[in-house]
Amino acid sequence: MEARFFDDFEVGERFVSPGITVSEAQILDFALTYDPQPFHINKEAAVEFPYGGLIASGFQTLALGFRAFYQANVINHCSLGSPGMDKVRWLLPVRPGDTLHTEAEVRAKRPSRSRPDRGIVHMAYEIKNQNDDVVMTFTTIHILRRRPDRRAGETA
Repeated sequence: MEARFFDDFEVGERFVSPGITVSEAQILDFALTYDPQPFHINKEAAVEFPYGGLIASGFQTLALGFRAFYQANVINHCSLGSPGMDKVRWLLPVRPGDTLHTEAEVRAKRPSRSRPDRGIVHMAYEIKNQNDDVVMTFTTIHILRRRPDRRAGETA
């Protein structure tokens, strides 16, 4: 995708990332390091939980979903970070062998009031598995650079 800046995003615009397949080894490695609950780290114990088997940590799902979105090269040239996320929901378990992709929609945008070189874009995200089931949703506030050729007083 061509380099994009704040000025290029339109409310309602949607983006779809490539897929990432999650292996059992990745699930175990992440969980042992960051989220060592039994249903994330022990295949035998996981059967006794409502999920019926080993599942990925929701935090891993979030990280993989954002990685997939970043690999789609939508905000790579203009991202200045984010002040936060809202409405984080884990809807379905992610299992070894699942292939996840991310779909994002621009919900709102506005130029910064205090810094004319940037703007704020709100995006709603859905992370879906290979069956197109939504496994996770969240919204993010992105701070994005404006095009270098935009005049300081001009608004999008």
